[in-house]
Amino acid sequence: MLPALQRECNAVVGEVRCCMVDPARQRRTFDELYAEIARLPEGLTGEILEDDVVHVMSRPGKRHRHAAGACLDALSGANAYLRGTGWWIEVVTEIRFHQRLAVPDLAGWRVDRVPDLPDENPLTVLPDWCCAIVSPRTARDDKRLKLPLFARSQVPWSWLVDPSLRLVEVYQTVNGLPALVTTAQDDERRVLPPFEHEISFDGWWLPGPPPTE
Repeated sequence: MLPALQRECNAVVGEVRCCMVDPARQRRTFDELYAEIARLPEGLTGEILEDDVVHVMSRPGKRHRHAAGACLDALSGANAYLRGTGWWIEVVTEIRFHQRLAVPDLAGWRVDRVPDLPDENPLTVLPDWCCAIVSPRTARDDKRLKLPLFARSQVPWSWLVDPSLRLVEVYQTVNGLPALVTTAQDDERRVLPPFEHEISFDGWWLPGPPPTE
């Protein structure tokens, strides 16, 4: 890790949270924080979920990756990138939410609203759906910071997928707040908004006890 970055970081299990050292100094701008993210070592992902804080995550574990891949596969019929119809579905893409930056595991844009996603990074066109795969080390930030951020930004739909609980929670944005509207678990077959086709959750979850990380 870069020396200057290391001096400003407090290590947390599975995560590095970079905070300002001097509370009296002026808060850094989005561009300054994004420049800090650009300097991160390879294999680390940075997000701006709070004022003057860069949340840094390492690469996800096997359960997380498996659930993300299963979700992407289940939505292939809606994914215009895969000759489906209706949605552009991106994986682990930087998205700017005003003065915040998030990197959802999956995010989707309705083709009828966004006929062609711009070639930019981070993306500034807000999505119509975000999906976060919850792991023990990210659950707190996913629920406390990301889910409210998506709702405040008027993202209509958000999913939280928890491989440890074998559970999918579907939230709709109502008056700028996330409202839980339905769930799916284990090996159910359900139609979950905002998508219109039935999804089988059989195969989303790896067997065995969940990790304790």
